Amino acid sequence: MAYAKYICRFAPIALLCPTLLAEVRLPKIISDHAVLQREAPIHIWGWADPGETVTVMLHQQHVDATADNLGKFSVYLQPENAGGPFDLTVKGSNTVTVSDLLIGDVWFASGQSNMELPLNGFPNSAVLKNGPQEIAAANHPNLRLLHIPNHASMYPVDDQPATWTTCTPETAATFSAVGYFFAREISEKEHVPVGIIDSTWGGTPVESWASLESLSSDASLMPVFHTWSKMADTQKDTAASIAAEKREDEAARQGGKPAPQHSWHPNLDSWAPAGLFNGMIAPATPYGIKGVIWYQGESNSPRASAYLYSRVFSTMITDWRQQWQQGNFPFLFVQISSYKSSPREDWGMLRDQQRRTLALGNTAMAVTLDVGDPDNVHPADKQSVAARLALAGRALAYGEKLEYSGPLFRQAVPEKDGLRVMFDHTAGKLVSKDNSLPGFEVAGEDHHFVPAFAKIENDTVVVTSANMPHPRFVRYAWENAPQATLFNKDGLPASTFTSEDAPTSPSLMPD
Repeated sequence: MAYAKYICRFAPIALLCPTLLAEVRLPKIISDHAVLQREAPIHIWGWADPGETVTVMLHQQHVDATADNLGKFSVYLQPENAGGPFDLTVKGSNTVTVSDLLIGDVWFASGQSNMELPLNGFPNSAVLKNGPQEIAAANHPNLRLLHIPNHASMYPVDDQPATWTTCTPETAATFSAVGYFFAREISEKEHVPVGIIDSTWGGTPVESWASLESLSSDASLMPVFHTWSKMADTQKDTAASIAAEKREDEAARQGGKPAPQHSWHPNLDSWAPAGLFNGMIAPATPYGIKGVIWYQGESNSPRASAYLYSRVFSTMITDWRQQWQQGNFPFLFVQISSYKSSPREDWGMLRDQQRRTLALGNTAMAVTLDVGDPDNVHPADKQSVAARLALAGRALAYGEKLEYSGPLFRQAVPEKDGLRVMFDHTAGKLVSKDNSLPGFEVAGEDHHFVPAFAKIENDTVVVTSANMPHPRFVRYAWENAPQATLFNKDGLPASTFTSEDAPTSPSLMPD
C-alpha cells in the first residue's frame, strides 16, 4: 500500500490513480476575453477524467465529447458569424465558464525583435514613433491581445501560461507594436472583432520556429544543425565571458562608474532548432486562426547562412500550415529593412531570399527599405510596416481589390547594350525619387557586379553600363543599407532582387 501511494504521488494521475477525479480544464488560450475564429469550425479542447463525458455549450450550440484514455477531449462546434460577447460553458465533474468571448478574426504574430518591439519600446535601445500618443489611444473594446511568454522546449508542449486581455493602454504598452497596429487596422477596415496573438523572441533564427520533424525531413537543411552545433560548442566560453562581464559590471558599480558595454550573447535555448516551435507555437496550433504575420530574418543574415533562408523559411511556413490543419492560410511577412550591419552579414542576400519565398501560394511581403534606419536595427516607424501588412491582409485574406505590394522582379531580357527589367505590382507605372535610380548593378557571366545607369520606361527599367557592354545579370538594392529609389505609382517600394539563380552555397567570405 505504501508503494502504491508513492507511485500515485509522482506518476501521472490519469494513468495510475483512476480513483482520483481530474477536474475539467481548458488550455489557457481559451480564456475570458478571447476571440474565436469566425466562419470556421470552432475547436474546443481540454482535459478531464479518462472516459468522462464533457458537455460544451456556446451561443445556441450544445455538443458532448468523451475524454480519451489520456484524459483529453476535443470537439468542433459549427461556424459562427462575427458577434458576441458570449459565454462558453464546459461541464463535466465540474463546470468551467469562459466569459466575454467575441467571434471575429484571429491573427498570429511571430518573429524576432522587430515584431517583438512593444509600444513602449526597448529600454535604452529602441523607441516607437509617437509611442506615448499611441499608448494613450489604445482603447479598443473589439481588439483582444494574447502575449505568449518566451519559452524554449525540447519537445512540443500542449499549453502555455498566458490568457487573453482586452486592449487598453496598460495591456497594449508591452504588446507587439506591429501586431497591435495591424490588428487595429484590420478591425477598423473589416468591422469585426480581432484577436492578435504575440509569440515573439528577439535575436532568434528562423530554424528555431520550425518543428524538428520538418527540419529533419530535408537533407539540404543539415547546415542548420551545423550552425547549432558550432554555437553549442562555444557555450562554455560564452558562459565564462558572461561571468567575466558580470564581474566588470560589479566593479564599475562599486567604483561609481557607468556600466561597460558588452557584446550581445544570444540565449542558447532560443537558438535550438525547433526549440521555439515546441514552446511557443505548438500550444497554439489547435486554435483557429485567420492567418499569420511574421517579421524576422536579421539573425539569419550572416553570409554562411543567408543563402539558405528561403528554403528554411518555406519549410517553416509549410510546416505551420500542416500543424494548424487549416489549409494554406494567408502568411504575410516583412522584408528586413536597411541597416549598416557587419560586412560578415549579407542583408541583400537575405532580403532576396525573402522575396523568393513568395513562390509559396497565399503569401505576401511588405517591403520596408524606405522606412528603415541604417543606424538602428530596430526602426521606429512600425506604423508603416503594419499598414503594408494590412494592405496584404486586406487583399489576400479579405478579397479587397487593391495594390498591396511594391514592384517585384519578374524577368530581365537583353536589349541592345543593356537589360530591360520587368516587374509585377507596378500599379501601372514605376516612379523614382529625385528622378534618379541609384542602386542598380549589372554583371557578366563571372557574376562580378558594377554600378549601372538605370532609367524608367513606363512599367519597366532599362539598365546599362559603359563598363559592361553586354550584361548578363542585374540586381537592385543589394547593399546592407541601400537607398529605396524605385516605387510603384501607389508609393510602395520595390524589393531587393537579383536576376541570378538562387544560390546553393554560402559566399566564400569567412563567417
